[in-house]
Amino acid sequence: MRLPLLALLARGPAHGYELKQGLEQLLGSAYPQPNVGQIYVTLGRLEKSGLIEGEEVEQSSRPNKKIYHLTDTGREALRAWYEEAADEPRVRDEFFMKLALAPQTGLADQVALINKQRRRYLNTMRELSKLATTENRDNRISQLLIEGAMLHLQADLDWLERCQEELEEQE
Repeated sequence: MRLPLLALLARGPAHGYELKQGLEQLLGSAYPQPNVGQIYVTLGRLEKSGLIEGEEVEQSSRPNKKIYHLTDTGREALRAWYEEAADEPRVRDEFFMKLALAPQTGLADQVALINKQRRRYLNTMRELSKLATTENRDNRISQLLIEGAMLHLQADLDWLERCQEELEEQE
């Protein structure tokens, strides 16, 4: 959450609720929506670390609000973020750990675990398909996010199939 907020502040000063709305408008409803409390806690941490500065703005009929802007240090942190490649594919996978340890514990059947996970992925894929048709079609960023999630799910489903084939060959 830290770096996306810095990126939004690179456009110009904003208060927490505007930043929340900016994320929601950009990413659409496919992306887990941050709550405004999480935004303000993160802004407080960013301010403490010198990446942003806040300024109280008086409002006549409402409580004062704090407008944040990016500092030079924040801009440099943002540049460094854009220079880094994203993390490599996940190797530490909770499902795979369950699958690998199931025979040793005797508490779960590996094929049953695969089937349960497959159902979960298929349900998520259906939800994303519905979302793709109801989401604002003009929001290409949101559509790309949904498409990417669906492609990852398809790869995960293919991998589950491969795991099941491997386990059946061992029997």
